[in-house]
Amino acid sequence: MVDSMVALFAAVFTLVMLQQGGLGAQEGVYRQLDVLGVVLALASTLPLIFARRAPATVYAITTVASLCLIALDYPLDVPPGALIATYAMAEKFGGASRRPRYAAWTAVMSFPALSIALMAVNHQARSMLSIAPGFAAWITMVLLVWVAGDRNRLRQERIAELEEHARLRELDIAAQRRLAAAQERTRIARELHDSAGHAINVILVQAGAARLLHERDPQRSRQAIETIEEVAQSTIADIDRLVRALREESGPADPAPADTAALEQLVDRHRAGGLQVSTTFDGAPRGLPSGVAWAAYRILQEALTNAARHGSGTADVRMAYGNAEVEIEVSNPVGSVSQPGGGMGIVGMRERVALLDGTLEADTSGPNLFRLHARLPIAATEAAI
Repeated sequence: MVDSMVALFAAVFTLVMLQQGGLGAQEGVYRQLDVLGVVLALASTLPLIFARRAPATVYAITTVASLCLIALDYPLDVPPGALIATYAMAEKFGGASRRPRYAAWTAVMSFPALSIALMAVNHQARSMLSIAPGFAAWITMVLLVWVAGDRNRLRQERIAELEEHARLRELDIAAQRRLAAAQERTRIARELHDSAGHAINVILVQAGAARLLHERDPQRSRQAIETIEEVAQSTIADIDRLVRALREESGPADPAPADTAALEQLVDRHRAGGLQVSTTFDGAPRGLPSGVAWAAYRILQEALTNAARHGSGTADVRMAYGNAEVEIEVSNPVGSVSQPGGGMGIVGMRERVALLDGTLEADTSGPNLFRLHARLPIAATEAAI
């Protein structure tokens, strides 16, 4: 569409210029616009529609038609078709290899030389001094148009390069996030593997007790069976959250947290390490299902680590222990450049929260203040092992 509009404008400009006898006062008598002049004017401009697709061909057609207009003594003071075609040649061949670039440059610079030569032949009475200003003006126009086209080519190449770098950067960030999520799944799998192994041992012991007490003590046998049912339900809920997570032996595992006391101990360890932590605990300490306990522990651990690494050495922690959910909120000042909300640790937190069907908010809620808020639901049927 743009190329068509440019070609149409060039055609109208050329026809008006030929009809008016040039752009200014003309010396001597020029040929009036006739049918042949209209055909040549259209031939020197309308092919510009295809200038981007075939710049060399379009340049050849427009320049030959323009030279014919000059040779036939039409008042073509400025050749818009040839100049626009020169711009397209610079875009196409300005960055090409040596031979195509030199060929394009030779063709472009030949046009003003041939044009002035034809004008000199048509007006033999003129001296060379009278032709020199026109020759210099045409050379200058062609050079400026070539430079403009070449600069636009460089700008387009730079834009394409930046877009490619941005695309590769996005792919790299996406790969890093996928890797962080996979590593977090692996660690979750290792933790729940230990929990499931413990649960299976409990089930085996209780099943053996139920078998031995079935006839001698039916009441205790029933209690053992109920314990098996509760442990099995809790274990199944934990295993369902794995979602294809794979176990990876990457060193000894940390001691498994079993209740909210482990969260408070974690805060104390970071406080002993130099982080100034103010804490608020809502609700009485209680036991937690293994999946919830591990998720709360890791999220709080990552949040406090971010506060120590990216912040100013202080953090505010609020934890609420309810019957239906565990709520963790950590806020800390950060530097003007640091953005802990975009790190890989947040990816791991989101992965854990998603496995528990919880919610996680991590953003900069004020000037240089980072806030993390997590809600971890506790299923009503789950019980601490």
